[in-house]
Amino acid sequence: MSDKETGMKLGLLLCDDVMAPLQGEFGGYQQMFTRLLQQVCPDLVLTVYDVRRGEFPQNPDENLGYLTSGSACGVNDDLPWLAELEAFIRLLAQQQKKLVGICFGHQLLAKVLGGKVECSQRGWGIGVSFNDIRADKPWMVPASKAIDLVACHQDQVISLPPGAEVLAASRFCPLYMVQFTEHLLGIQGHPEFPKAYVAALMEKRRDKIPAHRIREGLASLDAGVDDIAVARWIINFIQDGW
Repeated sequence: MSDKETGMKLGLLLCDDVMAPLQGEFGGYQQMFTRLLQQVCPDLVLTVYDVRRGEFPQNPDENLGYLTSGSACGVNDDLPWLAELEAFIRLLAQQQKKLVGICFGHQLLAKVLGGKVECSQRGWGIGVSFNDIRADKPWMVPASKAIDLVACHQDQVISLPPGAEVLAASRFCPLYMVQFTEHLLGIQGHPEFPKAYVAALMEKRRDKIPAHRIREGLASLDAGVDDIAVARWIINFIQDGW
């Protein structure tokens, strides 16, 4: 039986999870990604690999493509599991498997391929981020001139590896969505996060995020977001060339 008959199989490389006090209301990252992507791909089968615990696919061909979740850790942290994940990403790149990195995953792709990630001098990116499309790709259907998503990050990609192309950008985050290779895509924002979750996250992080940024972030949540369109792009990107 082919993948098309059994559903679209994706692997989620889990680099963190929703903090325990918020899981009752919002679920974990697995539930968030599943809810999002099944709206545009009802037959999606999402397998989770908790890479923090050394869980990886035995064979990259177990799934059509992969997603890398966000994380409270930084890509420059000295963590054993992070070194293992970097090695697995290199393997996916060598085997030309599709991988979409979200937030931390976006930054990790840049680092692994030779780019640079640092704590942004612009401060916290929290709330809805507004970004202009800089380049169109055939899989970016429905077409759009902008991509607005909720965000929660301090670090940013500040320099790209060779051959990478910026697809979306803003003054706050100039390297917001990047196609690193034909098979590797990174997005700084969180299409999987509900706005209510980001609001709750801001409340939980008042000890870390400046008060004025939280006020701005909460006010921004009144804006619309392009989560479903970006979900469609992710599925299109992974299926492109299949």
